[in-house]
Amino acid sequence: MIRLTAFLYLGCAAAPLLAQNPAGGAVVPVQAPPTVPLKVVSPAPADPQTPIIGDAEFDAAIPSLDDAPLESIDAWQAEQETKEEGGTVQQQTAQTAADPAIAAVQDGDAVEILPDPPVTDPLLDDPLPPIDSFDAEPPPEPTQAAEREARALRYVLRIDGLDATKTTDIAKDADGVAVEAAIWRDVRARFDSLSVLNDGDGTAENRAEISQRARADRQLLLDVLNGQGFFDADVRVAVQPSVVEGQPLNVILTVVPGRRYYLGQIAFSAPAVQPADLISRSFVPKGGDPIVADIILAAEANISVELPQNGYPFAKVGERDIFLDSDRGVGDYSLPVETGARSYFGQLRTEGTTAFDADHVSILRRFKTGDLYDSRKVDDLRAALIATGLLSTVSVEPVPGEGSAPDGTPYADLLVRQEAAPPRTIAGSAGYGTGQGLRADASWTHRNLFPPEGSLTATGVVGTKEQAASISVARANAGRRDRNIDISLTALHSNYDAFEAYTGRLAGTMSFVSTPIWQKKFTWSIGAEILATSEDQFDFARGLRDRQIFYVAALPGQVGFDRSDNLLDPTKGYRVNVRVSPETSLGTGKQIYARAILDASYYYPVKDNIVVAARARVGTISGIARDNLAPSRRFYGGGGGSVRGFGYQQLGPKDPNNDPVGGRSMNEFALEGRYRFGNYGVVGFVDAGQAYESSIPKFNDWRMGVGVGGRFYTNFGPIRLDFATPVNRRLGESRFSVYVSIGQAF
Repeated sequence: MIRLTAFLYLGCAAAPLLAQNPAGGAVVPVQAPPTVPLKVVSPAPADPQTPIIGDAEFDAAIPSLDDAPLESIDAWQAEQETKEEGGTVQQQTAQTAADPAIAAVQDGDAVEILPDPPVTDPLLDDPLPPIDSFDAEPPPEPTQAAEREARALRYVLRIDGLDATKTTDIAKDADGVAVEAAIWRDVRARFDSLSVLNDGDGTAENRAEISQRARADRQLLLDVLNGQGFFDADVRVAVQPSVVEGQPLNVILTVVPGRRYYLGQIAFSAPAVQPADLISRSFVPKGGDPIVADIILAAEANISVELPQNGYPFAKVGERDIFLDSDRGVGDYSLPVETGARSYFGQLRTEGTTAFDADHVSILRRFKTGDLYDSRKVDDLRAALIATGLLSTVSVEPVPGEGSAPDGTPYADLLVRQEAAPPRTIAGSAGYGTGQGLRADASWTHRNLFPPEGSLTATGVVGTKEQAASISVARANAGRRDRNIDISLTALHSNYDAFEAYTGRLAGTMSFVSTPIWQKKFTWSIGAEILATSEDQFDFARGLRDRQIFYVAALPGQVGFDRSDNLLDPTKGYRVNVRVSPETSLGTGKQIYARAILDASYYYPVKDNIVVAARARVGTISGIARDNLAPSRRFYGGGGGSVRGFGYQQLGPKDPNNDPVGGRSMNEFALEGRYRFGNYGVVGFVDAGQAYESSIPKFNDWRMGVGVGGRFYTNFGPIRLDFATPVNRRLGESRFSVYVSIGQAF
């Protein structure tokens, strides 16, 4: 239906024709169809004082509100259909007689009567086919991925001009000498790692996106070339269709490197320093070297490092200037440096939520007030503060100090900002070994119950072969850095094939040892312990097991030398450790004897991911008969930390029941090949060893075990799972042994 209204404008010969949206929308000019005559009905001007509709007519139009029943739905629908068809039959007839071009005038609207269209398609008269013949399966809806793939454009990236084998000027420097192929390889490698065209995997939504990526890569390639000293380089971009229809577009970056620039004069704007060549020797590039951005930046960073390491805590490196001479192909380099005052170490200050005061911080430092400032020693102090485990955040930075040294050199104080960490820790671990069974331990520690760094730890052990409870008091960094004191009280029950023991132990130790955070080259410990233990053992004279109480006092000590590269996962270097413990046993009369163990290991990296590791161990107990020695103090072989392939303590002399009784000497040897790939690793190993009744190891009757293992590497060390089997297995020995723990076997 076309609804028209005529507007007349004063002073106009004719009024424009406009169409008005019945919903009250905007009014826009339109052209009337030229072949359809239209009759425009113009209402007479209304009197502003006369109402548009009278009260009587308004009241008559309001539906009756009496209680008469509603008409039926069928009657209402018939009435609506009559209205939609243009009114009653009488109204349509009258209007058609008045003007045959008008079918109806409703609410001022002229409705055109259109003749029925001629039937030209005979199929319209044919009956519809039966419903069974239709395909009821809807067509599959395309997925978003399929639609994107159908719309995506494919392209291939090509770079011309970075071919060192060419002999054109593009591949030559200013002197006509062919540029080294390695330079182009570096340029291409850097570009490939950052290219957005490469990141797009050869597809894009449209050609505009391809062009945008090409422009970004053009600038990237220019930046990479500039970084190699080609400041006159030019890169041209072309996006060409393939000569074969349906093939990807060709995105071509054509490189014209131009000449390469070299360093000319090198100058530093800085005050005099001590030594005089401190800045110049820290800047590695020399005149005549290519201007390579990475090398220049590294040299400037080296100046920023060397100055604070040599007494200049407040040094700052400014912005460089490089003046290019295109005629000579050189760039003169200048760098401003603010060295600040050459300073000595001053006082220590601390602020924040402190875990300990400045006096304890001074114990952790490896320098004294008045020493020349060295940032390496500041970094060392920061690491020591972190290693305490008592701080969540910590920073150490130099600040100007008060006064100066007798030679006039000013002091630089160190400001330590601390934020104390929660002092309590809960920890746990679990493991399994053939012969040892399952074992799990948990501990609760208050690390700063007795400030500074005085801790209280309660530990519990639950296992199939061992149960224990202990409490210990420790002081870390006691009086000097890395010196620890520990006093512990332990109750232990052990139930192995070799013995069953109920043991109470009181021990104290002073040590200088490595930790996972701080590995030391030289370690030592000295201590004292007393224990009472009730243990059963086989009495060969009586031919039965008998329980006996032993009282032992010992003064254990050890010395270690560690030149390996990692505490839990070494890949190169070696370790040597000697443990000696003079002891006395009071269970069978006063017996004085000594226990000694020498342990050494070596690690050789065959490749970056292949390591060969070897370990040897020798032990002896002198000055006491085996039967007078508590079974828990004897030597045994076998287990995850000894000779794998055999159960825990299963190597060595045995009683008539085939239970181990232990010995007074032992020797062991192990060889491993470790292969690592990512966070996983595979290990093949051969272990050998034996325990002997004599006090001097005999190095004979060795038993061997072979096996393989898996490693899962974490940030705190590898998790170890080993499977091993004994060679020439004997009656009663396990066919396979399994070991699970944290850290390498050695």
